[in-house]
Amino acid sequence: MIILRRRVAGLSEATLARFVKRACAILGIEGDVNVLITGSRELRDLNGRFRKKNVATDVLSFPPMPGLSHEFAGDVAISAEIANRNARRLAHSAAQEIKILTLHGILHLAGFDHDHDAGQMARKENHLRTMFSLPHGLIERSAEFAKLKRKRTVRLRPAKVRRALRGDRSGRRSGARATPRR
Repeated sequence: MIILRRRVAGLSEATLARFVKRACAILGIEGDVNVLITGSRELRDLNGRFRKKNVATDVLSFPPMPGLSHEFAGDVAISAEIANRNARRLAHSAAQEIKILTLHGILHLAGFDHDHDAGQMARKENHLRTMFSLPHGLIERSAEFAKLKRKRTVRLRPAKVRRALRGDRSGRRSGARATPRR
């Protein structure tokens, strides 16, 4: 089941449901996956209640309770606000960002854990992103961003982050214009 409490440009419930079904089939996940697209406030509340972290986050995954039928594989909750912000910063569509976050959540439901798997989830996410023609995934861009932050103490501008994620470290501007700040 797909629940869009917050609308995302270019993304319908049917489109996201097809994406979820394909990703689950590829990962061998049996059972339904529910995806909730909501606001940051609700993600902060869920993060506080289930992870004891009183901060909004982009995506949360909730595996099924032990003993439930195998017809249910788990839930994924996504902040549309954070997805929109990330999409603008990384110069891709909000619909693509929602799919990236959904894929990340589904990988967790499939048993992957990037905090403890020596890169296995990152490799799988990279492979699936390529299959689905999606830009950088969460693990990959988080690691790249962390490397950039360690090298610099100055605040990174969105254009610099995009160039770094594309692998352009020359410092030259590409042909694309930077997204204006609001």
